[in-house]
Amino acid sequence: MAQSSIEWTEVTWNPTTGCDKLSAGCKFCYAEVMSKRLQAMGIEKYADGFKVIRTHESELSRPFAWRKPTTVFVNSMSDLFHVDVPLTFIKRVFSTMNQCPQHKFQVLTKRAELLEQFSTELHWTDNIWMGVSVEDDRVRHRIDGLRKCGAKTKFLSLEPLLGPLPGLDLTGIHWVIVGGESGRKPRPIQEEWVEDIRKQCEAAGVAFFFKQWGGRNKKAAGRELNGRTYDEMPTETRMG
Repeated sequence: MAQSSIEWTEVTWNPTTGCDKLSAGCKFCYAEVMSKRLQAMGIEKYADGFKVIRTHESELSRPFAWRKPTTVFVNSMSDLFHVDVPLTFIKRVFSTMNQCPQHKFQVLTKRAELLEQFSTELHWTDNIWMGVSVEDDRVRHRIDGLRKCGAKTKFLSLEPLLGPLPGLDLTGIHWVIVGGESGRKPRPIQEEWVEDIRKQCEAAGVAFFFKQWGGRNKKAAGRELNGRTYDEMPTETRMG
């Protein structure tokens, strides 16, 4: 378990590491940068860098040791539904989550096709929140794959938001996270894109969470929209 600075979770848990780039949102992947740093520090878990998918048996038992109910981002440094992660291992990750109902597990993927394909093979307890990343209009089809999976709570991560997303079909979606890109060469986000998505969520009764404007100095840019922060969650339960 690692404490997380990500605003919508509390800790990260990485039973797999490594990934590869799939779409425009991956261009400046923070996990790739972090993996290289950890590899340079000699952390064995990242000895193969970012390009090689590794499964970590030792991580499967870790959540059982957490006494306090915790909100957990699963695989912040990978994608659980990457083609190189065996279904047998995905099932074992799910088994751990199934046996820890006191925790909320947030799983996020860009590979909605495999999510849909494997969904009936997995046991979806209520504490597993499943999401897909949708950075622009070219990949909105991922939402359909998410909608067909067995998760009770489904969410979208529209980050880094790289273009407008008008007319989203939010049927069956419970939570939407929006954020701009940060880093040395961030691609710009437009306020009207964010506000349009917020209004769509409001109309559909979907919880809206605005994570950040991003930019080269994301702390300075802040995360206020319309003079306030939006920290809505898909249930009445708040973190912290």
